Amino acid sequence: MKVVVIGGGNGSYAAVADLVEAGHDVRWWRRDRASFEDILKAGGITVTDHAGSRKIAITPTDDLAAALDGAALILAPTPAFAQEDIAAALAPHLVDGQVIYLPPGTFGSYIMLRRIREHGSKADVAIAETGTLPWLARKQGPLEVRITTRASRLPTGVLPARLTDHAIAVIGEAFPGAIEPVEDALSGALMNAGPIIHPPLILMNAGPIEHFDRWDIHNEGTQPAIRRTHTALDNERIAVREALGYGAPHFPLADHYETSNWMYGNLAHDKLVDSGDWHESLDLKTHRYMQEDVGLGLAFLVSVGGWAGVPTPVAAGLLAVASAVAETDFRNEGRTFENLGLAGLDGVQLREILREGLS
Repeated sequence: MKVVVIGGGNGSYAAVADLVEAGHDVRWWRRDRASFEDILKAGGITVTDHAGSRKIAITPTDDLAAALDGAALILAPTPAFAQEDIAAALAPHLVDGQVIYLPPGTFGSYIMLRRIREHGSKADVAIAETGTLPWLARKQGPLEVRITTRASRLPTGVLPARLTDHAIAVIGEAFPGAIEPVEDALSGALMNAGPIIHPPLILMNAGPIEHFDRWDIHNEGTQPAIRRTHTALDNERIAVREALGYGAPHFPLADHYETSNWMYGNLAHDKLVDSGDWHESLDLKTHRYMQEDVGLGLAFLVSVGGWAGVPTPVAAGLLAVASAVAETDFRNEGRTFENLGLAGLDGVQLREILREGLS
């Protein structure tokens, strides 16, 4: 299958490595040629995982039209705040039947489809999103990525939902045995683990994060009080899902720590901690955990809860504290139903969009 991977972050490097090794025809698009000159000179990148280190031959390109020609799957493991620009770039080149996959999405499926339509594209494409990045991975410089573990369960929702069977079949070729379809894209968005796991970890560890040069929020930063906050916050997410009519499994975050049933499977948290790759420096104003998982994801959860009539006091409290820390009013400026123009819809109207998409 021809797959286009977009971006130059941890997930994009991991995607390129795995998809090339799986035998797919992989095109790697990055906007800025200067950012991948080292890869062109080296003839590819190196991937390191439990099986050791090995070279992955790949030639990135900045020619998006050529990369997309004939592609079945467009994989965009990029920050959610890049989705509008990516959609605008994709719009002139999309054709019927293509599938865009956002792992995860933060309801970026809706944002991207809206932007694609605004740029004049009528292509009948499916945009899917899931609950986490399919890899626990960290780049080791511009030429290497280290993959700690891979997701074994990826709950995935599709916009429009009428294209679910087609989209899941295409995505399943890239992630065999891992894709679990859910009701629609909003259900997929409400599986996003980032807004549940990261806000308590960064806000309740703010002191040591700013005191020490490097701090591992997943190791010494994960203490019982924080885990209790995780559980309370995740219970609010699940309550919102249930109020919207979405069924189990809800992939409770507790399973990540206590069982092998979560998205990354057995011993994922232990593997993450043992790798040492998350012992890092975090800027509490600019890091993705704040700008994406709080400013977009947590703000989204609070707003959907408000629309559905479900109280989310823990999420709202964390959002307020984060706004003070980052000196940004995330509740009013973040990714919310209000700012997406969806707050005035009733349930019937919202379900129609989720099922049929945007024309």
